[in-house]
Amino acid sequence: MASKTAGARLEERWRDILSAHARTMCEIDRVLHPHGLGASDFEVLDILATAAPEEGEQCRVQNLAGRVHLSQSALSRLIARLEKEGLVTRSVCMEDRRGVWVALTSKGRDLHAQVLPQRAALARTLSA
Repeated sequence: MASKTAGARLEERWRDILSAHARTMCEIDRVLHPHGLGASDFEVLDILATAAPEEGEQCRVQNLAGRVHLSQSALSRLIARLEKEGLVTRSVCMEDRRGVWVALTSKGRDLHAQVLPQRAALARTLSA
């Protein structure tokens, strides 16, 4: 039997990565769904909780955009939804009026703490 070509090995590796990503996202979404969150929602809450660990601390949206795998418009819609649900607040950056600050509310911090154990889903899917 002929050995795999470099291209075939690369494609196989790519499919393995896609498969691991799909399994992980499905498991995370399954765990978060009862809390009304999806994986991207949790990712934003988690970044805000770690980037601004004290109550009232803020993070610029452009800093979130560099860390979340969403387009700028999708991130803006997600933040608007989280704000509507009372999980975050937004405010204009006074130093640069083009900038927007985002901060977790106490409700957002509580929900983040409640769903933080979802990281066990990462261990289940990525250890396999």
